Amino acid sequence: MAPLPSPGDGPPGAVDRPRIRRAVPADLPAVAAIFAPYVTGTAVTFAEDPPSAADWSDRLEDADAGGLPFLVAELDGAVVGYAYVTPWRPRAAYRHTVEDTIYLAPAAQGRSVGTRLLSALLDACTVAGIRQVVAVVADDPAGAGSVPLHRRLGFEVVGVLRDVGRKHGRDVSTMLMQRTLH
Repeated sequence: MAPLPSPGDGPPGAVDRPRIRRAVPADLPAVAAIFAPYVTGTAVTFAEDPPSAADWSDRLEDADAGGLPFLVAELDGAVVGYAYVTPWRPRAAYRHTVEDTIYLAPAAQGRSVGTRLLSALLDACTVAGIRQVVAVVADDPAGAGSVPLHRRLGFEVVGVLRDVGRKHGRDVSTMLMQRTLH
């Protein structure tokens, strides 16, 4: 993957300007800690068990092997968010289309961290030759910020899949959003 653009990097001491960078194995415990409450307490993700450290290591290795970005956001030296992309579908014709994933720690929400992190992810996708990015947003109150975040960065709603998941005793729909990069 080519060098990562860093639109979110701020000057030293910038409190609300996260440092956006590629994830490294040492970040994975923080990534797991950010994601676990979403798994256990919400329907934002359809995962039912929090991924292990080995699972996160596999995801990072898969991203690196595929030339796809896996980024983290830091505030005051602590990882407070992460974003990465995975192939949309396994068939070769989809090779320029990915699905994005972004999660923030509660303390990072409402501080423009998500905007900066997703913006950097899209920039890195462009560098990697990605043409289409799809977001799959679950209909859950804990994910209420995801739709406006994606809209702010140029995603459009392209469909709704009704009641496709079942979690915490209820059916959950997903909204499909899409952005063309070039």
